[in-house]
Amino acid sequence: MATQADITAMRRAVALAAHGLGSTSPNPVVGCVITDASGHQVGEGYHQRAGGPHAEIHALREAGVLARGGTAYVTLEPCNHTGRTGPCAQALVEAGIARVVYAVGDPNPQATGGADTLRASGVAVEQGLLEDEAEAGNLAWLTSVRRGRPFVRWKYAATLDGRIAAADGTSRWISSAESRADVHRLRAESDAVLVGGGTLRADDPHLAVRGIDGAVQPLRVAVDTRAGIRPTARLLDDAAPTLLVVGEDADTGHLPGVELLRLPLHQGRIDVTELLDGLHERGVRSVLLEGGPTLAGSFVAAGAVDQVVGYLAPVLLGAGPHALADAGITTITDALRLHVTEAERIGPDVRITAVPTTKGA
Repeated sequence: MATQADITAMRRAVALAAHGLGSTSPNPVVGCVITDASGHQVGEGYHQRAGGPHAEIHALREAGVLARGGTAYVTLEPCNHTGRTGPCAQALVEAGIARVVYAVGDPNPQATGGADTLRASGVAVEQGLLEDEAEAGNLAWLTSVRRGRPFVRWKYAATLDGRIAAADGTSRWISSAESRADVHRLRAESDAVLVGGGTLRADDPHLAVRGIDGAVQPLRVAVDTRAGIRPTARLLDDAAPTLLVVGEDADTGHLPGVELLRLPLHQGRIDVTELLDGLHERGVRSVLLEGGPTLAGSFVAAGAVDQVVGYLAPVLLGAGPHALADAGITTITDALRLHVTEAERIGPDVRITAVPTTKGA
């Protein structure tokens, strides 16, 4: 049975893992804490970037010889394969770790088996401590492995009556400065930020992260089927990488040097599944969907929204576009039901975070 010391150490490991959000793809975020044989913390670390040392290696280096006979607390099952780095399970064995406690089993078939390797070497192994907390912190990567596509977080800002703009089209600013700053945090935690052609034409968005020191800029992705984007669009500057998703026959002669993803059109539209497959092949494991109501509706209709983050401002408009357009839902029994995981004040606004449950639940 887990002690309070075990819980404290694992909670620290979960907090450490979060430091890697946005910089480790296509790898997971992982945190590790090591205590010596008497239970005192002697090392900690987190996975900082893909290709770099894993969390366990950072923690072992800090602990040194004090790791022998100690316990390693890891948010994800130690890996059991050699890629750009060696297997962490073997490193823990060689360091003389006597006990390993990990929160979440590794669903990646290429890396799983670390727990078995540890047990075969005489290491005591325990699984499941703070599993829900660790899983929530690594939700994007876990979703991408389990579903074979990027995790999609749909973000929107709206009035209390669900409007994202006034009847004349004006929308700046519905949400507060505090909420807008929080969106930059979401961008920094994502591999890609995605908008559609309507947002491109209406807002000329920039989509780069601002105000966060050391942030890894996400890939800016725009779905523009006919490649109508202007060469002077802010999205095409050098502040962050950009990928333009266009129809396979689109004329892109006016866009030299722009990275393109050409996809077939289906009744004039890009297929959401094909789009996500194309991003996944490029190493994208998490997408922040910032597009307008039409693009959001397409993703909801495709069953491709894994989390919703809504910033609700204490404002009423009474008219104007809604946050979500046609999502293929025609009756209340088919409604996409959500489970609210968090509700928090952000300045004068309320941020609601929710995940889909089941239709008709």
